[in-house]
Amino acid sequence: MIVAEQKPIAEIDRLLEGAKKVLIVGCRECVTVCQAGGEKEVNTMASALRLLWATSGRNPGAEILTETLERQCEPEYIEQIVKVAGEVDAILSLACGVGVQYLAERYPVWVVPGLNTKFAGGALEQGVWTEKCGLCGDCILYKTGGICPVIRCSKSILNGPCGGSHNGKCEVNEETDCAWQLIYDRMTKLGKVDRLLEIEPPKDWSKSRDGGPRKVVKEEIRI
Repeated sequence: MIVAEQKPIAEIDRLLEGAKKVLIVGCRECVTVCQAGGEKEVNTMASALRLLWATSGRNPGAEILTETLERQCEPEYIEQIVKVAGEVDAILSLACGVGVQYLAERYPVWVVPGLNTKFAGGALEQGVWTEKCGLCGDCILYKTGGICPVIRCSKSILNGPCGGSHNGKCEVNEETDCAWQLIYDRMTKLGKVDRLLEIEPPKDWSKSRDGGPRKVVKEEIRI
């Protein structure tokens, strides 16, 4: 999932300076799971801004509206706010950067991000999320026992290890496991360690972000 965290309230206050009618829009998908932009967070943000503006004298008389969409990354869902979006002069999106861009493309009003989009990852434990995927567009997890060297290795080495690890820990940060130690242990357990002798060629970053936004098309489900 996409993991994000809220921007500081002071930064959001600055981004909304002068707005007299604000719509805060949340998302029920990834940012709800990581408790950054779901319905609860939308209501909390609205209360925090109202209190800040009331006590500071900033944005006097400003009105705040709230809405939480099923998803902000699909056009049909953001159409649900078409009426109210035409009545406000600013939208605060509590979604990932994709949601912010979809709202900005659809509505001719000032759209600002209320979150910082961090990474694609998953939960380690309750309240803790970690990066797992670099979205590189050319997955080689089948070669490394399901452990991503692009993200898990501090140097993104494809034919590791680098030689700087010590007792299974990375030289960059002694609290970080050496990814290639994890890969070696995993492949040994699977009885496939010999596959690590196959040299992986240099990463083809053209499959990542070279040449503009990437696109996936499934003709069988297009309308």
